[in-house]
Amino acid sequence: MPRVRTPLRLVVVCALGAAPAVALAAPALPSTSPRTLWATIDACNPAGHPGTVGVRGSMPGTGDAGERMLMEFRLEYEHGGRWRNVGAAAQSGWEAVGFASSRSRQAGQDFTLAASATHSYLLRGVVTFEWTVHGRVAYTTIRSTSAGHRPGAGADPPGYSAAECRIDSKRRGSLVITPLTPSAARRASSSASLTVHA
Repeated sequence: MPRVRTPLRLVVVCALGAAPAVALAAPALPSTSPRTLWATIDACNPAGHPGTVGVRGSMPGTGDAGERMLMEFRLEYEHGGRWRNVGAAAQSGWEAVGFASSRSRQAGQDFTLAASATHSYLLRGVVTFEWTVHGRVAYTTIRSTSAGHRPGAGADPPGYSAAECRIDSKRRGSLVITPLTPSAARRASSSASLTVHA
């Protein structure tokens, strides 16, 4: 768990004669409340989309219209009691989700794995959240997927929220991910995720 940081203000005092002190506000930092900052599995091998794992995140705004919010999604698999990265094909790259003036925003990414009944993998998602100001990172934090959240558009079935997902692999001992291209259904949900969720 990352440390919770409290907002700070930096006061710079000019040393030139009687120049007044200038107060410079540090970038606004987000709340770490689990109500608005979370990651979840919102699709796990759903009917009509076999082998699909959907990862969704929610991040709070800071109230600062000058800050931008971004998310990055990836998959991990459990092996020997430890979670390990699936690999580059199961990592989304950064997705801009809007400005921090919003109360909170959601976004999601689908990963499609080849499916058969030869071997089973337990998967979870990990979402990295960033708030940036003028291209510089003001704050970053990471959450692994957990259950009990309220995902927006894209959950399959609607409202689905889980910590983990079990998927079969294409052949024994391997985990095969298709090239990272969101499905048409997911592109629609990504578009919808750019709306403010009050």
